[in-house]
Amino acid sequence: GIVLELLKEAMVSKLGDTKGFLIDGYPRELKEAEEFESKIGEPKLVFCLDCSAETMSDRLLMRNQGSQHSDNAETVKEGIKSYYQASKPVIAYYERKAQLCKVN
Repeated sequence: GIVLELLKEAMVSKLGDTKGFLIDGYPRELKEAEEFESKIGEPKLVFCLDCSAETMSDRLLMRNQGSQHSDNAETVKEGIKSYYQASKPVIAYYERKAQLCKVN
């Protein structure tokens, strides 16, 4: 609820200054998508960056080499598994509504 309220406030404050909004990483779960639509409105388009679990893992592990992150391969693997479990219903939801654009 807090993230949605922050998004709403930020969007409302810029309504006259923009043609639209690009929201990165939200919604992460189907419940969030439904709440967004009921409180703010339906998105015109939803992008899904479609890449393999191997590609995601490689990129996350590479990112960790140059930063303070302490994620190891097992932690990254579990995170990706959680991501797929949470995002599959969101992706299917927007596919049914013909609002999803998958980007390879």
